[in-house]
Amino acid sequence: MTAAKHQVSRGEDSRRSRAARAGIRDVAAEAGVSITTVSDALNGKGRLPDTTRSHVRSVADRLGYRPSAAARTLRTGKSGLIGLTVTTYGEEPFTFTEFAYFAEMARAATSAALARGYALAILPATSQHDVWSNVALDGTVVIDPADHDPVVAELVRQGIPVVSDGRPGGDVPVAGWVDNDHEAAVVGLLDHLAGSGARRIGLLAGAGTDTYTRLSTEAYLGWCARVGQQPVYETYPAHDPCAGAVAADRLLARPDRPDAVYGLYDPNGTDLLAAARRYGLRVPEDLLLVCCSESGVYASTEPPVTTLSLQPGRIGSAVIQLLIDTIEDRAAASAARPAAVGGRSGGGSRRAGAGHLAGHNGTALSGPGVRPMVQRVMPTELIVRASSQPRVRATTVNQQRTPPAADR
Repeated sequence: MTAAKHQVSRGEDSRRSRAARAGIRDVAAEAGVSITTVSDALNGKGRLPDTTRSHVRSVADRLGYRPSAAARTLRTGKSGLIGLTVTTYGEEPFTFTEFAYFAEMARAATSAALARGYALAILPATSQHDVWSNVALDGTVVIDPADHDPVVAELVRQGIPVVSDGRPGGDVPVAGWVDNDHEAAVVGLLDHLAGSGARRIGLLAGAGTDTYTRLSTEAYLGWCARVGQQPVYETYPAHDPCAGAVAADRLLARPDRPDAVYGLYDPNGTDLLAAARRYGLRVPEDLLLVCCSESGVYASTEPPVTTLSLQPGRIGSAVIQLLIDTIEDRAAASAARPAAVGGRSGGGSRRAGAGHLAGHNGTALSGPGVRPMVQRVMPTELIVRASSQPRVRATTVNQQRTPPAADR
């Protein structure tokens, strides 16, 4: 009962607060200026003395004035909302935030967006409801876009800036991307496994066309060719939660069974540990193991599993900074561009911008407000645990022999 009364009281306080919230007219009256002056002062427009701007902002802060989001969108052409989506598994029921990489990346992206005054909306690649047309986005981050990605193409057609978490392949026309050096990361961990005694290293990979899978698989095949090892790998549809365990079982059942495995995805570590137990293989004595994961669970498995971290927190922050820089550079260039002759003003630049964002081959072009495609490479970290430690070779210790009496 008491809790209910408090809830009612808080609700009434909230309603009173909303009802008493100051409007732009209140700020103008309190500051002794016009509504236009208030608008110009708070939005950095017009030719106002610094003392007037400072006075108006001080009054607005004291009254708790916050401009309407709808009014701000009409005035500036910006909603303050940016989207984030994964399109690689768009046709499948893929809840990507269940995986540690995506969860950490989205958390960091949300924090970075809020720090610069934007909100982040996580959107599905496909939906029975047309949610994309119901949300006014200033820009979008696409994670691991597939070659010739139709979602990216449509966003760009609408003049919405797109940057990607992942190096885009094909002719995906993004304004920039942030990614890891997957080739160097894979070569480094394969060298680590070879240095720990592995002679036949296998790969458990996805069957997708996303850049991460493609570059990692190519790096593995290139390493095998360089060291003279026959590739040993199995692939499976990464969106299927059961297919990874089946593929791990196939890999360890092969007649050319590997003595070490790198799994490209988060669940591969546990799938491979389970398959090793079924076949009576000891980790790391019979099978060395590494997987790519951000999950802390691998620190406490038996044995603890070596993981490759792609540093999703750093990537999430960097990709949002890149997107917002792109959005604001375009807005500044649009504001500086003089109105065209014949009644065609720069007011339609948001949609018209698609025409000069990128060429047909996806290479960013130069022009007013458009920077060359920005490419940022982030470091990875190999967290070495017991599953890939050097094998301890058995040694025979001879019993100390007592020398013959003649030798004494």
